[in-house]
Parts: sequence; structure tokens; C-alpha cells
Amino acid sequence: MKKLNLRGKDLQRIGFHDDRAASLAKQVMQRHYKKYSKQQALEILEELIENPERYKKHPHLGKLAGMMMDQQTPASGTRKQSGRTARKKAPAGHRPGVSASPPTGRPPTPQAHIKTKSSLGPVKPYRVYGGQYIEKGALEQMETAMRLPVVIRGALMPDAHQGYGLPIGGVVATRNVVLPYGVGMDIGCRMCMSLYELDVDQLNSGKERMKKLLEENTRFGKAEYSGRKEHPVLERPEMDEVGFLKQLKQKAADQLGTSGQGNHFVDLGILEVQYDLPEHKVAPGTYMAVLSHSGSRGTGAEIARHYTHVAMDRCALPKGARSLAWLDLSSQEGMEYWMAMNWAGDYSAANHHLIHEGIARALGLQPVARIENHHNFAWRETLPTGEEAIVHRKGATPAHQGILGIIPGSMASAAFIVRGKGSEESLNSAAHGAGRLMSRSQAKKQFKVKELEDLLQSRGVTLIGGGLDESPQAYKDINEVMRLQQDIVEPLAVFKPKIVRMA
Repeated sequence: MKKLNLRGKDLQRIGFHDDRAASLAKQVMQRHYKKYSKQQALEILEELIENPERYKKHPHLGKLAGMMMDQQTPASGTRKQSGRTARKKAPAGHRPGVSASPPTGRPPTPQAHIKTKSSLGPVKPYRVYGGQYIEKGALEQMETAMRLPVVIRGALMPDAHQGYGLPIGGVVATRNVVLPYGVGMDIGCRMCMSLYELDVDQLNSGKERMKKLLEENTRFGKAEYSGRKEHPVLERPEMDEVGFLKQLKQKAADQLGTSGQGNHFVDLGILEVQYDLPEHKVAPGTYMAVLSHSGSRGTGAEIARHYTHVAMDRCALPKGARSLAWLDLSSQEGMEYWMAMNWAGDYSAANHHLIHEGIARALGLQPVARIENHHNFAWRETLPTGEEAIVHRKGATPAHQGILGIIPGSMASAAFIVRGKGSEESLNSAAHGAGRLMSRSQAKKQFKVKELEDLLQSRGVTLIGGGLDESPQAYKDINEVMRLQQDIVEPLAVFKPKIVRMA
């Protein structure tokens, strides 16, 4: 990755005239914001110079903010205009050696948080894929999101259905703000697939062994591993630097390497690769594959709840839009959420990797490739107009030009490895699955256990766990969903589940 390169003249140009402050700014940005562009880093520092009080408790920028506040004169709050050996210009009537006002020994008192009232505007245009298959509630939620003053573009994927805040399958781009419920509760929910050059007949002839292997190397819902409490992701500096995240460390450790409830799964199945995957050196052919779907567990949900409440406390929206409250990424709370969200995404990835590594050890094999992607996340991206934006994909798969992704169906239908086509209309996004046709409670009422068992048997699928709420009939037809987004992604491989493990 290209190193963030901040030069002294860059810092001096935006207002760092003290050598010590400029040196500290450079160190902080290159350590904690190395993934940011030079322009983004300078924008953060400019905001800090103008409003140092807002950053005085920030885990990364607090020391620098304190230094900038110390450089302000007590009388006017203006900054020094010279280097470390320069003197302040004395105010009129000031005698050398005597303070113009008594020093307090502490920075100015920060202003109280002010709740900003925001009204909704007209609905901005956005692209809907497969609108005829999307419920009214999801369309109404998307229209509300497109009325937010901070939203500049949007799209709704063909698997969309009603959620909380932004609909599942909703994609919105904003200007330097993040909507915690535009990301979702299960932050960094993820797909991960490992490919093996293994005789797929073992999924039939060795079914009982494979079932046992899957059961022994997976945990779902409240089930946890005893003894598995350490991982580099738990030692990341964010765990100590973000106060709210620090108190979740034990929960994260307890749930390490586990999967959630609902539609989360770990499957063994057959992958038919139809086109070369050169980035993974995978040729067309038949492979055995492990496919998992899960996220950041209870830790991610706690982060989402906490920062949504913080956002709602800062941002007053009309009834019906309150859950779409946002956090300014220039604010302390916004930066905290951004750090926590990115950590939760990496925690989700760690959970998947532990699952896949355990299965690989049990198989006694190393996979020939691993393919994975997030959904339920926000990314800093450049729009076709050249404008920088925060792109939220709640239940949507990144589909930039040339990148690989995974779009699953249900427990008894196909999943697809796809390559993005870079569609501007879809904001480089695609569906994240088949999408629900009905609620879980409705599925439990409508379907019978015998119906589910007969369907699974007809498709050669063995189910461990699961329930009627996850019945394949409760989902849209994944093949129709794929047809509706043929301008967004190109299917390259088809995965058929054979042994499915759920909560």
C-alpha cells in the first residue's frame, strides 16, 4: 500500500507553523490514517486546527488538539503565526513579562453538543433493480433515505426487503457523514469461500465423516469455544483507544471464531468454476468448497446500537427517519464509529478465517484459493463525478470493475462467484443474496417440517440445525435475482450446497 506522504510545506500551508506540532501531526496521520489519501488527511488536520476543542478527547488526535489549543492566545483564540522561536505580538498596553490575563492551566471549556435539526427534502432519483419483486415497505424506506440532505446518490438492489433504517439491499452515498443504520447491525457481515482440489464424491460416500467434521469445527448462536480467547484482532490499538470498544473486548473474545443465528451458515458443497479466476490461479473445473456467511456477532450489534443512539442525540430528524441519523466524520463520535466499524469488519474476517482454518486442519488439506467479501459496511470512495463520498452498502455486495464477490441463495439453492462490471448506476454494488419473500414469523406459519425435509432430499442437501424460518420457499428465486443484475455482475462459478450447518 502506498505510504501517506505529508510534507512540511503541506502542513505549513494549512496552518501548522510550529515545528513540534507539525512533526506530531505527521506522525499521527502516518500511523493512524495511512489508508487515507493526502487530501483526506489534510482535510482532517484543517478541521482540527479550526476546532481543536472538538478533538481534545480523541484517541489519536487528542494530544495534537491540546497542543493547538495551547498555542492560542487567551484573549482572542488566534493561533501563533511563527515557528518555535517566535514571540506573540503583545496586545496594546501590555507590559513585557506580565500576562495579559491570568493563566488557567487548562484548555478552554468545550461547547456542549448541540442537537442539529434537519428536515427532509424531495426524493432524489435513484436506480431500482427488480422493483416488481420488492415490497412496498422497502421502497418507502429507500425513498426516505433519498430525502436526507446528506445523501447524494443511491440504488436499491434486486434482493431488497424491509429492514430498520435503510432497507436491506439499500446503497447510499453521503458527503463526509456515516449513517450507523445505513451500515446495519451486523457490521462487516461477510462471505468467505475456500476451494479444495478434493474428490467431491466424498460429500456422498463420506457424508457422515463430513457432517461430523462440520459440527466439530463450527459454533453458532450462543455456543462458544472454550479456550479460544486470543487473536491479533483483539490486541489492536482501537480496543484500548475507543472507550466504547474497550468494554466489548470480553464479548468479542468469547465469540471469536463463531457464527451468528438467522441466515448465517457454513456449507460444504460442489463448486463448478466456468471461467478462469487468474487472481487466484484457479482454472475451470469442479472443486469441493467451504462457504460461510456471518459477521461481527454481538460486538458489531452493540457498536451499531450505541452509535445510532449517539447519532440520534446529535441529529434531530422527523418521525420515520430518525433511525437514519448520521455522524459527521470530522467529529469525535464520527471518527470513533469509523474506527469501530473498520475494526468490526476485521473481527468478522477473523471469525471466518478461524472457521476455515479449523476445517482445513480437519481435512488435512490446504485450500487452493480463498475468496471473500464484506457487505453491511461503508467505504470511502470516489464517485464518477470525481466527488469523494461515503458509500454505504447495507446488504449489498461491492461490484467494482473486475473485483470478485460471492452472492449466495438459500440452504437449497445455488450461490455464485461473480465479477463486478463497475456499474455507475448501481454505485458499484450488487445483491448480497436472494432476499427474503416473507418474514420469519410468516415462514414458520406457512411451511411445514415435512415440506422442508422433502425439498432438501430432492436437492440432495443434508441440513444440520436450521429451521422453517430459513426455508428456501421464504426466499426469492436466486436465478431471477441474478438475471435482474446481469448489467452489474458476471457469474463465473456456481456453488451447490450439500451439507449445510446453521444455528
